[in-house]
Amino acid sequence: MGGNIIGERFVAMSFGESHGRCVGIVVDGCPAGLSLSEGDIQVQLDRRKPGQSAVTTQRKEEDKVEILSGTFNGFTTGAPICMLIWNKDSDSRSYEAIKNIPRPGHADYPASVKYGGFVDYRGSGRFSGRLTATLVMAGAVAQKLLKQTLGVETVAYTSEIGGIKAKNITAANIAKRYDNDVRCPDPDAAEKMRDAILKAKKDGDSLGGIVECTSANMPVGLGEPIFASLESDISKALFSIPAVKAVEFGSGFEGSKRRGSENNDAYYIKDGKVVTRTNNAGGILGGLSSGMPLVVRVAFKPAASIAKTQDTLDVSTSEQAKLTVPGRHDPCVVPRAPPIVECVVSMVLADHAVRYGLIPPVLKRSG
Repeated sequence: MGGNIIGERFVAMSFGESHGRCVGIVVDGCPAGLSLSEGDIQVQLDRRKPGQSAVTTQRKEEDKVEILSGTFNGFTTGAPICMLIWNKDSDSRSYEAIKNIPRPGHADYPASVKYGGFVDYRGSGRFSGRLTATLVMAGAVAQKLLKQTLGVETVAYTSEIGGIKAKNITAANIAKRYDNDVRCPDPDAAEKMRDAILKAKKDGDSLGGIVECTSANMPVGLGEPIFASLESDISKALFSIPAVKAVEFGSGFEGSKRRGSENNDAYYIKDGKVVTRTNNAGGILGGLSSGMPLVVRVAFKPAASIAKTQDTLDVSTSEQAKLTVPGRHDPCVVPRAPPIVECVVSMVLADHAVRYGLIPPVLKRSG
């Protein structure tokens, strides 16, 4: 079995290529009785889609989802849910010119070797950020399932781009995170981030950054030690997003510099519930959810496809070459990443909730 399937009980299988006819996903294991429409999915796809501002790729894709199976009369049936979006604005001409000249920082060379030269190199094929649309489709289903059954809500936002960090992060600002081009809840930092991206773009370069994601109203006990701990499965899923290079939970790397007395989270009772005074663990202990908010940060590298001339190799001649990457690319992938991170985390949480028995195979009708 290849690497296109994720999950044990809430399972998703991604398909399609960046410049192929379509990209899509099949979700199996979603309970029957979930109210679900294409509009539920479209909300998150619209937040991810390209061509929305000067800080993203100018490839224009409508990204209109079609649900082909698994729903009837507005509810899921328990059958596999197949969803897809058609690729309508692909332009493969620029990739023909560089098919033998691997882009530094991209998967071109190892992919060509692994698949014996048969790999679809158009728009990076299966290795393109375009495929994150498939994760969003599955994750949007998971988000609605989690909210309806357990009240779990997951939100993500840009916390850093190019070394510029968000500081004024409040609940009110987080609610407005999609009101600016970079999806940052700190208005002042958002403006600086946008300026930094446009400067890098003007220089033919790119920037990286960090997305922070929080899941509230978490149940206690999600996770299956040892190799399917909640951290293990969330990390694996997040690393399926192109350009992700680091994942940390709670205090993360900063916690490694502290003493245990500083980093431990003290328990107490609040409103009859066991909680902790701090959340350095990020809501996970021993691979199990603790009931505290899940907090995870995801680091994205600068986009590999840049207009600045770089040194590379022509693999057809084994001679050194210069490369200026043509085409339409994101000068920073971070502004489009928050909905992707939200959806990927939600997929894993839904899978573990089903495995734990917290979500039944058939949902009761509301009202």
